[in-house]
Amino acid sequence: MKKIGIVMGSDSDLPVIEKAVGILREMNIPFEVHIYSAHRTPVEARDFALHARENGFGVIIAAAGMAAHLAGAIAANTTLPVIGIPCKGPALDGMDALLSTVQMPSGIPVATVGVNNGANAALLAAEILAVEDAGLAAFLQQKRQRDSDAVLKKDAGIAERL
Repeated sequence: MKKIGIVMGSDSDLPVIEKAVGILREMNIPFEVHIYSAHRTPVEARDFALHARENGFGVIIAAAGMAAHLAGAIAANTTLPVIGIPCKGPALDGMDALLSTVQMPSGIPVATVGVNNGANAALLAAEILAVEDAGLAAFLQQKRQRDSDAVLKKDAGIAERL
């Protein structure tokens, strides 16, 4: 199975990344986590992206706040799918990061999940890998069923309570 690369711009993004890591562990998907900044370590970020495919990665998740250039910088240097997680910053509650992540120029796509939504980034990355992995596809289908069952159980509980 291909690995998922997770890159965050700062260790302040770790709480968001931990949500993704938890889901990837649950699904036994191999991953690596790194801190590379599009602005402070551009050479390292570029090298990671340039060599990601040959290093066994199938998808890259990039989380960053504020200017949130990391996902775009990674995507500019690889043809692997890149999923951006915009992270809340101190000024605009994540709106700046969301717009920076989603507004990529034509030809350099970045799939973007909601602000701070590491869980959806991990699930989307797993779905991408599941295109070529029937076992992972089945696991994702079972997870969806478990999630559905949990909601219906809560619905029945509300009906009984009210």
